[in-house]
Amino acid sequence: MAKALFQLETLTCPSCIKKIETTLTKTAGIESAKVIFNSSKVKTEFNEVLVNASQIEEKIKKLGYEVLTSKIS
Repeated sequence: MAKALFQLETLTCPSCIKKIETTLTKTAGIESAKVIFNSSKVKTEFNEVLVNASQIEEKIKKLGYEVLTSKIS
């Protein structure tokens, strides 16, 4: 299981959290997605066989959020 942390542009509303978390957790291979609202970060845990960090970043971008940085561990 891999982990990635994505730094987003500033999130402005609580509905952003639900939108991101719901979309990511419904994606095959993503085990968990947690948005940290006050720091505008998204923590994910995923199966690298099914999905990679670049694909997760693309999903976030398609929702309308800018990904500033990402860190994979």
